[in-house]
Amino acid sequence: MSNTPPASSDVVRERMVRQRSRDTVPEVAVRRRLHATGVRYRVHAKLEPDLRVRGDIVWGGLKIVVFIDGCYWHGCPIHATAPKANAAWWRQKLDENIARDRRTDAVLTSRDWRVLRFWEHEEPDAVVMTIRNELIERRDTHRRG
Repeated sequence: MSNTPPASSDVVRERMVRQRSRDTVPEVAVRRRLHATGVRYRVHAKLEPDLRVRGDIVWGGLKIVVFIDGCYWHGCPIHATAPKANAAWWRQKLDENIARDRRTDAVLTSRDWRVLRFWEHEEPDAVVMTIRNELIERRDTHRRG
């Protein structure tokens, strides 16, 4: 990946500076709902000592990790957009993000992690229901295992 090109405008530069990599609005909405139902978790936790990846919401003992992916940064098939300024650079950057996500999923799955990915636009209550169902299933499997 080449060096980051300059922002196309001051407005774009300011938006990029404010972009959060953790504790985003959709992520916090899901965490609040989980917490309200009594579910406890770790936030932005490192998953494996030899991997740089950190999960947005993590249950290390159960090996469940949740990622709440931003539509722009992770290539949502519904909401992803293609920037007009520095288009080639951004296309490569966003394609690399998607490829990294797939590699991360594959590595974690091979290490018995259950990887749950949700888009930022998904309804938080539906996301929480899916997560809670997975927690129940994984706990049952660990008890039987």
